[in-house]
Amino acid sequence: MALIVVMEDDAGTRMLVASVLKKDGHTVLTADDGAQGLALLNANHPDLIISDVQMPNMNGFDMLAAVRKDADTASIPVILLTSLQERAHMRIGMTTGADDYITKPFRAAELREAVSAQLNKRSVQASLQAMAVDAAVQRALVDQRHQLAKLYEERLAAELSERWPTSEGGEDDERLPNATVLFVDIPSYADVAQRLDAQELGELVKKFYGNANDTVHLFGARHMRFVGEGLLAIFAETTDTKTVNHGLRAARAALGLVDSARGIQEYLEQRYPGRSLPKFEVNVALHTGDVSLTVLRDPLHGTATQTLPVGDAVSATMQLQKAGRTHRWPIVASVAALRAITGAVQTGERAMIDLPGRTAPMDAAELVGLTI
Repeated sequence: MALIVVMEDDAGTRMLVASVLKKDGHTVLTADDGAQGLALLNANHPDLIISDVQMPNMNGFDMLAAVRKDADTASIPVILLTSLQERAHMRIGMTTGADDYITKPFRAAELREAVSAQLNKRSVQASLQAMAVDAAVQRALVDQRHQLAKLYEERLAAELSERWPTSEGGEDDERLPNATVLFVDIPSYADVAQRLDAQELGELVKKFYGNANDTVHLFGARHMRFVGEGLLAIFAETTDTKTVNHGLRAARAALGLVDSARGIQEYLEQRYPGRSLPKFEVNVALHTGDVSLTVLRDPLHGTATQTLPVGDAVSATMQLQKAGRTHRWPIVASVAALRAITGAVQTGERAMIDLPGRTAPMDAAELVGLTI
């Protein structure tokens, strides 16, 4: 069993968490705030940290920053406790190094599931480290592969720059190198729309895209934009941390969107029984490349009207999403996008996919889940 430190200023919640964990056989140390919790960490070096966000003296974010800054505690997984009203806190936590979060009020089963997932992750990591007797050689091979990949990407970027006129752009434009682009669309939207009236369709659209917007926002999207019935999101390295990069955040968002679509399907079945509506599904694509956030101005008044993400990576992602539908992959990711998160995600089938207007097919695979 594991040693777990719980930081929570509310006595009732603290007692509930400790009781559930102790019942499962874990050793639990508790603290009223982040400062007391840090003292326990330094003295005991636990296997897992569970912390509230809003605490006196030192809140959960400051505690998390201190944990990640210290080499002795940086690898300890952290689960944050937050309320449904603290949506912004959820996003900050995930982009600053938290491994998971639970919204209050929560059920004992939710707590057990989150704790089990993090402890299993540490167990797998420990096993892999024990088996890696040739770790130095493997690291050298990985470094070499990354160097070769970088050279390939530089050559590819040079070729694309000749076909995509991004050059310097305007003074207000923002360039995001090696951003991860996510595009999600609903292939059955037109069929579903024919079976629902305007009000029913409006409720459905608000429900799904409200969830979709929250999902990509939670995982730290730098920019979001609706394109037809689809949602385009850009994840950039400007908000990366030592433990979570933008590629992994985009992958988590993609998996969350697929789960959200399953929830919408259940909602339709319960709301409109007997309607025989087409199955509500989404297709998501992930790709990595340079993106420019271009500011479009009103030519008459010279004022900024909207920001448009442009670049070959954007158009390629949208084409890849359509191609992924033919393979019946809920999530299709280019190898360029997967390269930065190798080992952290699980993939299924792999294929060379032809995209319109491109001389060479794109190497891509089905993204099926996370390994951590």
